Amino acid sequence: MESFMDAGLVGIVGVIVAFLAVIIFLTKLYRRASKEIAFVRTGVGGEKVVMNGGALVFPIFHETMPVNMNTLVLSVVRRDGEALITLDRLRIDVKAEFYVRVKPDSDAIAMAAQTLGQRTMQPEMLKDLVEGKFVDALRSVAAGMTMNELHEQRADFVQKVQQVSSNDLAMNGLELESVSLTGLDQTSIEHFNANNAFDAEGLTKLTEQIEARKKLRNDIEQDTRVQMEAKNLEADARSFEISRDTEYARLSQEREVEVRRAAQSSEIAREQAERQREADAARIEAKKLVDAQQIEADRLVEEARIDQVRALEIARQEQQIAVQNKSREESQAKAEADAARAKAVAAEEQVATARESEIAERQKKIELIEAAKQAEREAIGIKVEAEAERDAAANRAEALRREAEGEAEAEKLRAEAARVRFEVEAAGQQAINEAANILSMDQISLQTKLALLKVLPEVIRESAKPMEAIDSIKIVQVDGLTQRGGSGGSANGAASVGGGSGNLANDAVSAALAYRAQAPVLDGLMKELGLDGSSLGKLAEGAAKLNGNGEAGGDDTIVDLLSDIAEASDEAENRASGEAADDSETQQAAE
Repeated sequence: MESFMDAGLVGIVGVIVAFLAVIIFLTKLYRRASKEIAFVRTGVGGEKVVMNGGALVFPIFHETMPVNMNTLVLSVVRRDGEALITLDRLRIDVKAEFYVRVKPDSDAIAMAAQTLGQRTMQPEMLKDLVEGKFVDALRSVAAGMTMNELHEQRADFVQKVQQVSSNDLAMNGLELESVSLTGLDQTSIEHFNANNAFDAEGLTKLTEQIEARKKLRNDIEQDTRVQMEAKNLEADARSFEISRDTEYARLSQEREVEVRRAAQSSEIAREQAERQREADAARIEAKKLVDAQQIEADRLVEEARIDQVRALEIARQEQQIAVQNKSREESQAKAEADAARAKAVAAEEQVATARESEIAERQKKIELIEAAKQAEREAIGIKVEAEAERDAAANRAEALRREAEGEAEAEKLRAEAARVRFEVEAAGQQAINEAANILSMDQISLQTKLALLKVLPEVIRESAKPMEAIDSIKIVQVDGLTQRGGSGGSANGAASVGGGSGNLANDAVSAALAYRAQAPVLDGLMKELGLDGSSLGKLAEGAAKLNGNGEAGGDDTIVDLLSDIAEASDEAENRASGEAADDSETQQAAE
């Protein structure tokens, strides 16, 4: 049972495989046509044209020929020496496009496959085959029409070409859809052959037409030029007349305007002169009034100034009297110093209070005066302005008078304050002098030394100023002359000869100190303090000694002054050492 089922299954599979093989075989052999390409099958079964369907093509028994069903554009150009000759023996350059296709019926497709073969698939080869037919149709139609007719009746020309060429194309299974005349023009004259009968006739006619057209164009141009010049002349004459009339009208109008302007200017000048006269009269009157007020104000100001000068002179004399009184009362000032100082402070405060009160009162009055002046200034009319100026002048004079009085009073108070201050100062100075008179000689000497110590650092600096002008220091050390080469004196030879210290820089600085400004005076002052300024070493030792002993009771001021002296000495030494080290030239000569 199972074997029977297996055999049946194998049979079914075999049938299916055979069916699929047949379908694949038929698919490989079946060829379909399309809208664009049809084909013609020949061989077993005879000729068969396939346009829309398909057919089995067995490679051994059948042969196919494809036929292109698309519309093909075949362009034909004839120009120059190959141009078409028209009825009037003229040459024309023509470019035409022929739209051809295989006629969609079985006979035409079979005819195209038979006569054209593969050319339907290759437009260039098809053009080479049928171009002669198109050229013949163009020439035959052009020979029956003149050039003007070809240009004016293009549609008739295209239709005739289509009619002539259709019959020839039908013999190849083709049909002409349409013809487009894309280019039509006369051939250039240099391509005409004068030895050709057709070209000679056409050249004669063409030359005749060209020259006639030139003559006609020239006639038209000349006639037009003459007419234009005549018209321009007429227009210029008319323009001159219009310009003349316009100028006449303008001159007449300007004359009327000038007459009217002159009359108006005269009237304006008369009115201006009248108004100017009135204004001058008012101005003169106002100036008289202002001058009178100014004279009065100047008089008041001068009186106030005289009063102020008188008051100042009185105050000055009183001050001189106070100074003289102060000199007489110096012996009594010590006991009354405290009371006088209190009175001076009170007097100064009273002076300040009086001054501030007077300034405030004066400022208030000045502001009132300024307000009145501003109100009066805003009045209208020259007369009102003159009145305001007069009042302002009077107010200014009053203000000046009050200011002078205030200044005089303040000057009196300042003189009184100065008198009291001088009395206090005199009493203080007297007390100082009395205290100085009871000092001992040691204290006086100490004060003198302190004063000298205060200025000594600056004196040392100034005395070393000339050393800054030293440009260079040359040290010539000749050891041979001093017999330094001995065995025992090599270390002290330089120091013993000439009194040197053995240090070239110190020797150079000590030598330079001999050129200090006012050296004797400076040495004398330093000896008063117990210092020796002949050399840097002695000067430093003396300062250290004074500082160590604590002279003057260890006063910090003396210590500070001694420090300043040491610093000044170090500064002078550094300056001289630097110049000696930078600029010295040492020359040693040994025997």
